[in-house]
Amino acid sequence: MDRIDAMKVFVCALDEGSLAAAGRRLGRSPAAVSRAIAFLEAHVGMALLHRTTRTIKLSEAGERYAASCRRILTDLEEADLMIAGEGAAPRGTLTLTAPVAAGQDFLRPLLDEFVDQYPEVTARLYLLDRPANLIDEGIDVALRIAHLADSTLIAMPVGEVRRVVVAAPRYLAKHPRLKEPGDLAQHRIISMTHFGVDSWSFPSSNNSAAPQTVHFTPRLIVNSVQGAVASAVDGHGVTRLFSYHVAEQVRGASLKIVLTGYEQAPLPVHLITPQGRLAVPKVRAFVDFAVPRLRAHFSALKAITDAD
Repeated sequence: MDRIDAMKVFVCALDEGSLAAAGRRLGRSPAAVSRAIAFLEAHVGMALLHRTTRTIKLSEAGERYAASCRRILTDLEEADLMIAGEGAAPRGTLTLTAPVAAGQDFLRPLLDEFVDQYPEVTARLYLLDRPANLIDEGIDVALRIAHLADSTLIAMPVGEVRRVVVAAPRYLAKHPRLKEPGDLAQHRIISMTHFGVDSWSFPSSNNSAAPQTVHFTPRLIVNSVQGAVASAVDGHGVTRLFSYHVAEQVRGASLKIVLTGYEQAPLPVHLITPQGRLAVPKVRAFVDFAVPRLRAHFSALKAITDAD
């Protein structure tokens, strides 16, 4: 059996979540999929998967081997497509990742438009509120909201976002004025788990070089942006999110940004891709398609939230 083909079957099974689903995607029987994985396990001398009737789970060795398989398959695809030349039509599966809210709100609509324009490209979007390892996880392009560490990744800036404190005007009208971070102690706090459950940090004040950390007992803790936004819009308290999370509500005046004089420095937003992937037609086409649209989108969002 061809080892590269078996690797493709193995990775497909992981992506689809079961041997049967991998078989359907590849047009093979479940038995053929199982044989390919058994071939790899025999080759490496250990189990790669723990199987049940419905699901599969990677073994510890399988996790390491899967990362290597993804790198090998990505390198092979990259080599094939580069040989085809820069004029080759974009084709194949384009794999992307983004934070959950950003991916849902504006990367997913871009992908819909992109695959309509390039019918030989299939897109796979992973929405993850964690930084994925692009090489190990076989990802072509990622949207990253953070200061980037030095790396071999190619980064294309598309905008910036602020961390903002917001509340509904009707809530603010009934509660003490928020003039400085310490005033949060007098308010109902809606905590979003990614932004601090029981404390928020703010830049140093004029009297101190150290950042200000405000501790509180939240009245509500949620792990979804939609939940935090909805509770704040309904007037149940003050929450902290990225500016793009609340731009629509700020524009419609159902939320107001407060404590603007105490905000942390904005965070940059980039599209990133591993070295060499820009030479692959599907990746180059997506980057050329997405970067100007994302820049326009983030510029419009900035205008909305800066005006509040």
